Amino acid sequence: MTRPLAALILVALWCGAALLTVTVVAPGAFAVLPTRALAGEMVGRVLPVVFAGAIIVPAAVLGLVPAARRSALALTTGVAAAVAAGVALWVVNPRIAALRAAAVMPIDQLAPADPRRAMFGLLHGVSVALLGLAMLALVALLVHLARAAAERAPSSGEAR
Repeated sequence: MTRPLAALILVALWCGAALLTVTVVAPGAFAVLPTRALAGEMVGRVLPVVFAGAIIVPAAVLGLVPAARRSALALTTGVAAAVAAGVALWVVNPRIAALRAAAVMPIDQLAPADPRRAMFGLLHGVSVALLGLAMLALVALLVHLARAAAERAPSSGEAR
């Protein structure tokens, strides 16, 4: 397996895992677990792994594929994904955890006008947006890597 192909597979695997998380795992947790608080805790354990992957995978791509380090698109998408995931992982998620701990009761049981509930909603929205940004950036990187691989591949009419 070539390094560019390995990089392409890494990005595709991360994109698949992130898509599975947002389309199956998170909605499934909220659908089947007895409380929103438990579902939130479960999803809160999965998301840090997804965010960490959005930092590690672009770094691995840049390490594996020297041409990616010379590509403005690869650099921009990789850095965008890593920064978005880093902010979510090390800034937003700890604030959500601290807010949950300080609330003493599940967030959804707080009064709608409670500022802690409003802050949770804001932080949750920011976290979702950051994951969306990381996903879009890495899908763009995936497309870029796939196009580069297709350009390097011999055409079907050429001798191999």
